[in-house]
Parts: sequence; C-alpha cells; structure tokens
Amino acid sequence: MADPTVDRAALAAELERARTDFHHLLAIVRVDEGNAPSSGTRWTNEQLLFHMVFGYMIVQRLLILVRLFDRLPDPVCRGFARLLEAATRPFHLINYYGSCLAARFYNRQRMGTKLDRVISALQRSLQRERGFARGMYYPTRWDPYFRDYMTLADIYRYPGRHYEHHRRQLTLAALT
Repeated sequence: MADPTVDRAALAAELERARTDFHHLLAIVRVDEGNAPSSGTRWTNEQLLFHMVFGYMIVQRLLILVRLFDRLPDPVCRGFARLLEAATRPFHLINYYGSCLAARFYNRQRMGTKLDRVISALQRSLQRERGFARGMYYPTRWDPYFRDYMTLADIYRYPGRHYEHHRRQLTLAALT
C-alpha cells in the first residue's frame, strides 16, 4: 500500500526543477569556465557538473539496494553498512577519479541528455513506488547527506540535496 505521508508530486517537482536548472547551467557555462577549478573541490566545473548528474545516476542503484537489503535481517544490513564504511577512503578516490574520467565522455554536450534520461526513469519509478518506508543502513562518511538509516523516500530526496550542495561550488561567472 502507498505511504500517504510521501508527497509524490513534490518529489517529482524537485526532480524536474533540478533537470530545468541543470540545463540552465549548461546554457550559461562559458567555454573557458569548464576547465576552471570549482570552489571547495578538486574538480573542475565540468567535472563537478558531471558529478551532479552522477548523484542522480547513483540513486537508481541505491533504490535497488534498498529493495534488496530491506528484505534481509537487520544484522546483515548493518554489517554491509559497516563494510562500506570501512571502504570510505577507496570510495572517495573512486568517486573523485571516476567523475574526472566520466566527465570526458559525459561532457557538456552529453550531460543534459544523460540527466534527462535518468530523471525520467526516476520519475517513472517514483510513480510506481509502493513502499516508501522501506530502507537500509548507509555508510555515513561517504556523503554528508547520507544518514545511518535511509528510507526509499529519503533516497528520492537525496539527489536534490547533493545537487544543491555542489551547485554552490560551481565557479561560473553568471552565478555570481
């Protein structure tokens, strides 16, 4: 049965707002700004833009993990989160270098299309979702927006928070 406390329309609107804003960012970034450093990260603006798209891409996988781990015994779920927490350092390296490498393929000409496809898929998933209270434990050191336990509703809210965090780190002249 659907969870009446989750506002699907608000979640869908947040996804759409990010899609619209991202296309705006792609339209205003100047050629010389793509390789400029971002603020507070080691990424360039273009790499950070990809990383913002990646936040939505990862949610597709997190939704699968929640649906799987929610069915397992609590000690297994907590153990998996502890295992991931122990791998924080390699995760951060993969996260950084992965975004650097992926931004070469998903450059400014391809990022918008990728985000469109991912958000469309998330919106379809959101409309089909019936168990927003299902959840699992997470490695809290991986991301400032991960909490110890997150429900499916939390996962749908996560990419918008991640997006806004990194949007503030872009150093595009049109944003100042």
